[in-house]
Amino acid sequence: MSRAIDGTKRNNRRAKILKLAKGFTGRRGTNFKAARDAVTKALSHAYDDRRNKKGDFRRLWISRINAAVRDEGLTYSRFIDGITKAGITLNRKALSNLAIEDPAAFKAVVDVAKKALKA
Repeated sequence: MSRAIDGTKRNNRRAKILKLAKGFTGRRGTNFKAARDAVTKALSHAYDDRRNKKGDFRRLWISRINAAVRDEGLTYSRFIDGITKAGITLNRKALSNLAIEDPAAFKAVVDVAKKALKA
């Protein structure tokens, strides 16, 4: 049986890979073999980084909370301990946004946390 080298299945498969490689530099964007490797690696990194993004944002929120709380004379860990004892159930994203957008309300939360630590 003869070997099909210009069939539509083959062309469609290659076109799909080259479409994903659009914007890649040099041969990686135009040559199928190079594009296949580049696209595979790019999709793998994209998959991994969608999971890493969650931890990255949590670290960012914690850094922001820590900076805001240190201005009030506490550390991050003492602050979290205080709001836990006070029964405040705001998550780190909400606390970070509160510290940026409404410093007065954040100061009130910090004061409640300080009172809970003293008691």
